[in-house]
Amino acid sequence: MKQVGIIGLGIMGGAIARNLAAKGWRVVGFDTSADRRDEARENGVMLASGTMDLAGKAEIILTSLPSPAAVHAVAAEIVAAKAPKRIVVELSTLALSDKFAMRDALASAGHIGLDCPLSGTGAQAQKGDLVVFASGDTAAIDRCRAVFADFSRKTADLGEFGNGSKMKYVANHLVAVHNVATAEALVLGMKSGLDAQTIIEVISSGAGNSRVFELRAPMMAEKRYDPPTMRITTWKKDLDVIGGYAGELGVPLPTFDATLALYSAAKSMGYGGQDTGSVCAVLEAMAGLER
Repeated sequence: MKQVGIIGLGIMGGAIARNLAAKGWRVVGFDTSADRRDEARENGVMLASGTMDLAGKAEIILTSLPSPAAVHAVAAEIVAAKAPKRIVVELSTLALSDKFAMRDALASAGHIGLDCPLSGTGAQAQKGDLVVFASGDTAAIDRCRAVFADFSRKTADLGEFGNGSKMKYVANHLVAVHNVATAEALVLGMKSGLDAQTIIEVISSGAGNSRVFELRAPMMAEKRYDPPTMRITTWKKDLDVIGGYAGELGVPLPTFDATLALYSAAKSMGYGGQDTGSVCAVLEAMAGLER
């Protein structure tokens, strides 16, 4: 029977677990949150008692974790489990140094670590509309393709370990800019007297459209930022990773940098736990737009 383990059953990991279970996989999952575990169980996921227990049950393990500390802790527990050779697919957005540290820790126990961040929001994850930016051991990636195919629409094998994260930085740079641009355009249109839904209908069929516009403009128009597809607090962490890496390379990101203050403002205004589309609320306040 097809079997896979998933550690981290939050917005992304929970959706992936549910989709894989629906496609006939025997999914063994674990999360430190009891609520996440209960939700996963309701979606057909078998629960492990912890990371070490899960490592003993699944040859392929996906990790979708919120912080570098969580990734390092999970890697250490997989090593401590002393299980046979495992493929550990790290799906999170992290600094390259954290990804390499994870890979090296796993390799010390004979396991293979893959760097495979995802392109897509939580809403896209629910629909299986994700792209896997896979990098690392080619044979291990090939062994995981059947898993990837059942929760994503495309897998890109980007070569050596770390290239997946580099591609994710490029993708998230564009998402950061497109998200703010979508909010700016909507506020401009609404302040001028145009109907928000009409703006969405017309723009989505023209040259100004983008995937981010299609995903976020409707929630901005409805002022609906819960449930989040990407939390402001998590997004801020991702943006710091991109900015730090660009700084190391000496690459200026003026457009990207201009968005950072708006994401910070959204957090300070109480939207930290809500969707990144809430930058629209920040711009509405700055424009004096009342709806």
